Amino acid sequence: MNKMLNVALPKGRLGEKVYAMFAKAGFPCPSILEPNRKLIFENPEAGVRYFWVKPSDVPIYVERGVADIGVAGKDILLEYRPDVYELLDLDIGKCRMAVAAPKGFYDDPRRTLRVATKFSNIARGYYASLGRDIDIIHLNGSIEIAPIMGLSDVIVDIVETGTTLKENDLEVIATVVPISARLIANKASFKFKNEQIEQIAKSIATGTEAKA
Repeated sequence: MNKMLNVALPKGRLGEKVYAMFAKAGFPCPSILEPNRKLIFENPEAGVRYFWVKPSDVPIYVERGVADIGVAGKDILLEYRPDVYELLDLDIGKCRMAVAAPKGFYDDPRRTLRVATKFSNIARGYYASLGRDIDIIHLNGSIEIAPIMGLSDVIVDIVETGTTLKENDLEVIATVVPISARLIANKASFKFKNEQIEQIAKSIATGTEAKA
């Protein structure tokens, strides 16, 4: 392989799982497992260069061609709508985007619904599909506190176990969309490094199917 494949990995536990899938698919880079603070790792023999980035930044690196491929949650892809190819559902990092509200909440359709969220585009699209008039309150921190303090009526956020909601007397009242990690590719890279990208996608897909 004479072309190095640049791979953007999301930092954290998800990224570690993703790297294990890539290594199993025949693209290992042992130095990535060594205890260090490096962000870029290369294995010229396998023709791959990995780098760690913040999960929400992965699509930006891929869209702009700094990374040929990367892994991002479906939530990030739906919210920011990057111009990339979505190649594969990796079937990991599974959770859901949901609407949650204080227990016993009643949605009065005569008034505008106040929705607190980090995912404004997803929330806007969901409620538009229902024909519901809403007021989006975009927050960056802990969303759960918004309805408790009277800032919003409901929240739209990622739910994994639901423990945080329960501890704050909130409950899921609707599921917006299921979420999982997706393998994405830069459009130009997919054309010019197609063989490598297809190989890695096919190898990972085989492993995912075997697990399923």
